Amino acid sequence: MVRAKKIKKVVSKKPISRKRQPRIKKIKTAPKPQAKQAAGIRAQEIAVETAKFSQPEISRIVKTFSPELPSQYEQDRMVLLVRDPWWLYTYWELKQGTVEKLKSELKDEFYKAKRILRVYDVTDIIFNGLNAHRFFDIEIHEFANNWYIDAAGPGKSWCVDLGLRLSNGKFVTILRSNVVQTPLDGPSWITDEEWMIPDDMFARLYGMGFGQGKSSPIGKAWRERMVSSSGVASMASPVKKAQERGFWLKVDCELIVYGATLSDAKVTVQGKPIALRPDGTFTLRFSLPDGKQVIPVKAVSGDKADERTITPIVNRGTK
Repeated sequence: MVRAKKIKKVVSKKPISRKRQPRIKKIKTAPKPQAKQAAGIRAQEIAVETAKFSQPEISRIVKTFSPELPSQYEQDRMVLLVRDPWWLYTYWELKQGTVEKLKSELKDEFYKAKRILRVYDVTDIIFNGLNAHRFFDIEIHEFANNWYIDAAGPGKSWCVDLGLRLSNGKFVTILRSNVVQTPLDGPSWITDEEWMIPDDMFARLYGMGFGQGKSSPIGKAWRERMVSSSGVASMASPVKKAQERGFWLKVDCELIVYGATLSDAKVTVQGKPIALRPDGTFTLRFSLPDGKQVIPVKAVSGDKADERTITPIVNRGTK
């Protein structure tokens, strides 16, 4: 019996080569005009929608601040200011070197001395430190560098010294301020020919502006001044008091004279020289009692070569 031989199947381990197919390149075709236009419109719509809900970053503005002002400038200085007719304000600075010098000169007296503000009334004078009309002292503490001063002197000039009052009463000046002048606390009593506002109107305006009622001291003084004034450029004519009861009537008259000439001319009215405005005009106010008023107005040119005289004559009769 013949046995059949087994045939071994030989499998090749090498992969069977396959022929690669060439790649076909895709050719991009240009979009049609209609499609391109539609894409552009859609892009714009998306941009608009995005803008509605977007929160763009706000650019931060960097603020640069100047450095803080120093508390001291290392200089000896004292400044005096006016707050109102009654109050002054002063501030000062002392160099440390100045303080040390005082300590070395005065020694123990420096620590015993009182720091003083000496306030001088220097109205209408050139102050040299010794000729003040009067002065008063304010004791201050060691660390003060400013102070409010109750001068109680409207219409006056003031100067202040910072100094030390020693145990024996001697005053040593350390710093001296500038000179200031406090304003008046009422209207000026100096009047001139150019005053044009009626007195009763001025009194009302002054009362409204400063709150000076009939019972105030300033209001009383002003009314007394009004009643006592008369004549050329007077602030008021004498006024008779009305009776407390019964019907009454008050009438008075005033005269205003005005004119103009060359600005360098010299003008006199009733023999009295008057001041011209820069443009050469002038205005005068006269009381006008009953009777005849003769008011000669004379102008002389600046070179004194020409002169003119005009004389208004006014008659007043009251019935």
